[in-house]
Amino acid sequence: MAVKILKRSFFQRMLGIPATGMPLKPGCWVFSGKEITIDLDKAPELAAPGGALRLEGAGLPVRVLVVRGEGDAFHAFRNRCTHLGRRRLDPVPGTATVQCCSVNTSTFTLEGKSIHGPGKNPLTVYPVEKKGNSLVVKIG
Repeated sequence: MAVKILKRSFFQRMLGIPATGMPLKPGCWVFSGKEITIDLDKAPELAAPGGALRLEGAGLPVRVLVVRGEGDAFHAFRNRCTHLGRRRLDPVPGTATVQCCSVNTSTFTLEGKSIHGPGKNPLTVYPVEKKGNSLVVKIG
């Protein structure tokens, strides 16, 4: 499989600045117990395949990346590269992969499998269930 490298500047990669932003509407998600519930009506970032949301803070014990795959497939990961562990992940447009925001460009399938770079261990993948117009991500 040929790996596509996400276009980022050298400084963005050196500083570990992810391409995926925080939600445009911060109230689009809530965390309770061991579940994140995302209101898709309030999360335009997930409206089309390749869209993603970076979830952090608000009592969430880990950073989470939610990516829309093809059709109604949604994927959620612990938003942490397995190479050095501090860098975040971004979806790579036009592919079914996510990639570390650092210079290493460790790349993983949407199932969390490592396919390129020094991050050899798989990502932590969380189950996602669509309920009506909401997504429930179980991180427990």
